Amino acid sequence: MSDGAGCNRVTTATEHSPSMTAKGFLNQSPATVAGPSYSHRQWNTSQTPLRVASDAASAACAAGLVAPFITILDRGIIENASGRSPLMTSIKTSFRAFLTRPHTFIASRPFRLITMVYFTTYLTANSIDTVSSTITPSPFTTTTAGTSKFLATSTVNMSLCLYKDSQFAQMFRAPSNAASAMAQSVPKVSYALFALRDSMTVFASFNLPPLVAPMLSDEVEKVVSRASAAQIVAPAAMQVFTTPLHLWGLDLYNRPGVSVAERMRKVAKNWAGSTAARMGRIVPAFGFGGVINAKVRRNLMGRLEAAEELK
Repeated sequence: MSDGAGCNRVTTATEHSPSMTAKGFLNQSPATVAGPSYSHRQWNTSQTPLRVASDAASAACAAGLVAPFITILDRGIIENASGRSPLMTSIKTSFRAFLTRPHTFIASRPFRLITMVYFTTYLTANSIDTVSSTITPSPFTTTTAGTSKFLATSTVNMSLCLYKDSQFAQMFRAPSNAASAMAQSVPKVSYALFALRDSMTVFASFNLPPLVAPMLSDEVEKVVSRASAAQIVAPAAMQVFTTPLHLWGLDLYNRPGVSVAERMRKVAKNWAGSTAARMGRIVPAFGFGGVINAKVRRNLMGRLEAAEELK
């Protein structure tokens, strides 16, 4: 409901709880909100539609900026693993297509798949923050690093990445195996390995940075904020451990029936180059993309808070 001044009330947990304007809530210190004077939890529902729109706008901005690079690198990694094309050759070909025919590149199915994955992942993370700031309650710009955020973002990201990876594996399989690719489905073990890979990456992208940032040296602040540094370094470093899972899952699909020893040799052969490429795609996806998403969201939410203060 709105009062005479047009300011939304903060929804109370029970109808007998004292009412309180959103402006009054935002002007309180955290100690006041958490203090003993509040026997009932209160929800800050002020400007909810605009907050949701800010979450979506931040996610779209970040996903749109990083999707071209991720598409190029993902295709290169898959084509290299399948033997369709060497890694650098594939990257050069895709990058040339992006520069010379950007409209065709952006309309392509691989680009749309990548955009879908990261827009939805960023939006999920943002939504968890908004829900948390609503029910806690806390300022609009509040971010979280708890279990709920990890479970939600990892579930969404893993589900979409599993679908994306299965489609990429089929689209970019070696031409000599193209005929059997139509009939062959991605093994369940590959899906399990991809799921483990993605859960580790999401944990390093959304949960580790807030924990790692305070541990970084003050010297880092001379170059970039510790939060931004942690957001870039944590997910990139995790690729050292997740790339073997990725390559093993792809090889199960590309070469069914080969021995474990032969598969290990294949994974070891491609590990260094693929790890570097996956670091290159993760830094835009969850490093720069995460920084862009966080900063755009913080800016938009900050403006909403400032507008709320003026009411």
